[in-house]
Amino acid sequence: MSQFDHVTVVKKANIYFNGSVTSRTVLFADGSKKTLGIMMPGEYDFATDAAEIMEIMAGELTVLLPGATEWQKITGGQTFRVPAHARFQLNVTAVTDYCCSYITE
Repeated sequence: MSQFDHVTVVKKANIYFNGSVTSRTVLFADGSKKTLGIMMPGEYDFATDAAEIMEIMAGELTVLLPGATEWQKITGGQTFRVPAHARFQLNVTAVTDYCCSYITE
């Protein structure tokens, strides 16, 4: 899907790591939520409340998922899932465009 129709976009940006990671929240009529953002190259540690599916539209990174011992390379067109109430680490090696879908289970 290349666009979202009939949504609400929250104007206030989500800004993390001194502006190196930014996103906008998109709300859907069914109550679901996504964020669309950009990550600049760098190393980041994130925590989740809800489960997430991270879709990488463009760029390149490696991710260390909860419980994993090896980093996984992710490039544009790939996704990865992070469980709720978990921490994960990213090493972003190129400017990365992403869409994060929050999953209510």
